Amino acid sequence: MRRRRSLVSNALTFAMLVAVTVPGFAGEVTKVSAPKNPYTPDKDVQLGRQAAAEVERKVPLLYDPEIEAYVSKVGRRLAESIPPEFQHPQFQYSYKVVDVRDINAFALPGGFTFVNRGLIEAAANEGEMAGVIAHEISHVALRHGTAQVAKQQSYQKWALGGAILGSILGGGAGAAVYQGTQLGLGSVLLRYSRDYEKQADILGSHIMANAGYDPRDLANMFRTIERQTGSGGPQWLSDHPNPGNRYDYITREAEALAIKDPIRNTREFDQAKARLASMKTTRRHDPNARTGGGPDYDSRPNSGNNIPSGRVETPSGRMRDYSGGNLFRLSVPDNWREISEGDSITFAPEGGYGSVRGQSVFTHGAMVGVAQAQSRNLRQATDAFLNGLAQGNRNIRKSGGYENENIAGRSGLSIILSNVSATTGRPETVVVCTALLRSGELFYFIGVAPDSDYGAYQRTFQRMVQSIQLN
Repeated sequence: MRRRRSLVSNALTFAMLVAVTVPGFAGEVTKVSAPKNPYTPDKDVQLGRQAAAEVERKVPLLYDPEIEAYVSKVGRRLAESIPPEFQHPQFQYSYKVVDVRDINAFALPGGFTFVNRGLIEAAANEGEMAGVIAHEISHVALRHGTAQVAKQQSYQKWALGGAILGSILGGGAGAAVYQGTQLGLGSVLLRYSRDYEKQADILGSHIMANAGYDPRDLANMFRTIERQTGSGGPQWLSDHPNPGNRYDYITREAEALAIKDPIRNTREFDQAKARLASMKTTRRHDPNARTGGGPDYDSRPNSGNNIPSGRVETPSGRMRDYSGGNLFRLSVPDNWREISEGDSITFAPEGGYGSVRGQSVFTHGAMVGVAQAQSRNLRQATDAFLNGLAQGNRNIRKSGGYENENIAGRSGLSIILSNVSATTGRPETVVVCTALLRSGELFYFIGVAPDSDYGAYQRTFQRMVQSIQLN
């Protein structure tokens, strides 16, 4: 029998111990209290970023700038409407869309939020979609994840990747992933109580009202989920019970909040649904797949692709740290996002990335990854790597010779290449830096920018390379 899919909210959050909400009298707004938490908000960001990197290596993200920009716009509106007592300046809420049709969403500590395309497709209006996102970021704002970690200090190892992936995929696929994963701390964190979910419902209602949405839309969305998951209500592997009567208590909360002329439907929401309807059937992601011929940072346009617009902001002078699991760390501009695919991670600004033929592409930004070295000699291994790069980008030419580069204390090489972007048709400059790892693999950094913009990017690429730390 097909197992029930996750409740939109409890499936992927780190949601946990909270002070129990005590309902007020009729007409009164319910008070919400965050749990005690010995950790700093910076710890939430650290753990959330690590988990988000794992998620992005395992799930199929929808690389569509228009839909992602729309979801991010709604998410920002909600995050700005979180009550002041639950605002944490360290949190930078981000929103990415997962190319999976299950009705779901989740938010990791620190604000790393993922929304399944299935949620957008199932929602009747923007208010319903916003309600689910508001519920998810309520878990973040209340810092449920690290509050629960403090209760489980005997658990030292985190193995949440499989649990998170299973929750996103839902159904039989999700159950299979879950059962095949060593959950460790995750098996404790994901056994929610009705109280935890109810508190996220209530604070989510307050956030919706502050943002101009009607919390009744959240109640309606739960009814939609229940219709698809059975009369018992949405649950994930029967471990996370429905608080029960949520339609009734959310409706009462909405009456107390007294929202006038709420936002329900918008033209942008209709456009996003129409755009999703025109896309091909959702694919399943193979995290172990490798592309041949070296990394594909650019490709030729094709009908139905999400081509980068090329209209981007200048790289921010503020850098943030990024951890590539146990392999590397580096600093990246804080107005760039990361896109994981195969054995590489791309960092690019909005408008500078997209997808072509199912592969992520970018016109501005940098790619970091590991490739199989063809030789234990760095120069020979780099020559082979560049030959593979040229197979997918036939306009690439060397603009000079190799220069010695220090990469995390290792001997490295750097070289400048010229290319004509097959996506934009514009001349671009490509900088490639390489170093051999002790495993015998080749670590590489590829920076790309149009010739006209390269002056603004050169210093950023240098800062990124100088910040690299290899484990």
